[in-house]
Amino acid sequence: MKHTLHATLLALTIGLAGVGSAAAADYALNPYTLAYDGAITRNAPGEVNIHPVTYPLDGIQIAANVYTPAHYDPAKKYPAVVVAHPNGGVKEQVAGLYAQRLAEQGYITIAADAAYQGASGGQPRSVDKPALRIEDIHGMADYITRYPGVDSARLGLLGICGGGGYSLAAAQTDKRFKAVATISMFNSGRVRRNGYVDSQLQTLQQRLQQASEARAQEAAGGEVQYTGDAKLTDAQIAKLPYDLYREGFAYYGKTHAHPNSTFRYTTSSLLDLMRFDATDQIALISQPLLMIAGSKADSLYMTEDAFAKATGTTDKELALLDGATHIETYWVPRYVDTAVGKLTTFYGRTLAQ
Repeated sequence: MKHTLHATLLALTIGLAGVGSAAAADYALNPYTLAYDGAITRNAPGEVNIHPVTYPLDGIQIAANVYTPAHYDPAKKYPAVVVAHPNGGVKEQVAGLYAQRLAEQGYITIAADAAYQGASGGQPRSVDKPALRIEDIHGMADYITRYPGVDSARLGLLGICGGGGYSLAAAQTDKRFKAVATISMFNSGRVRRNGYVDSQLQTLQQRLQQASEARAQEAAGGEVQYTGDAKLTDAQIAKLPYDLYREGFAYYGKTHAHPNSTFRYTTSSLLDLMRFDATDQIALISQPLLMIAGSKADSLYMTEDAFAKATGTTDKELALLDGATHIETYWVPRYVDTAVGKLTTFYGRTLAQ
């Protein structure tokens, strides 16, 4: 049972919460279904506005939200930031929070649902392959650099949790991104392969066999198999061994839940995930790099590993949010404020005219 539970938990790529302490952010009460505190409820002149958009990417319709700064004038030129959401997350959660907060600082920002996920198109649902997630980031850059008022020479990238790992991969070759930042970076390939905190090395080949069988079943026209469908009670969640999972269940399942957000992904995706690593070829990143993480996050080892391997840039900083866990970096006001302050300074310097 222990190994089964851990295997199920590999589906998680969390974003933020604190069991019993996070304020509810009810998506149903927001006209844009935004599930974070302080979210925009209407577009008003002279304020930060939100613009739901869709665009095609490799034959799939992508759903995104563009945020424009206060007093936005399309005749002017603004720096822009692409924001990549966590695994299992959607644009209405933490990615939207940071996109809105950066728009408040004068940036045009975009947060899009990954292909096959959220409100974006693609079948079967909840495919989670690194190549697709990386292409999503390139696609957001394609769209936002042509948006009225965007200065394409001042484009930044922010990846959160799993989106952070994929952002590192995208930035290796996409030099449209002039500055790269991550928050609570999660190396999806390493965790799917080795288990969280490298705790499942002994079952690696067994899980690969299961993924291979799931792929064969799909190819034969059979039912699509999914990983991460666990329905745990509060008591079971409380006994989980890692803060990331305990707090993640609360954030995604209760305090900041959204109907388009799900932990599950196609089991066959593991064939791609388990041979991926966010740090592979990371030395190709030559842009300025800022990596933010909670000092008490049990996922911190992934940020530290990536930061050490990012030898292609000398302009890099590892910033720790004192006392924060992985999930808390996504909603706790004091941690979000500190992170936004770091990001504003970083992008202000690296995306200057």
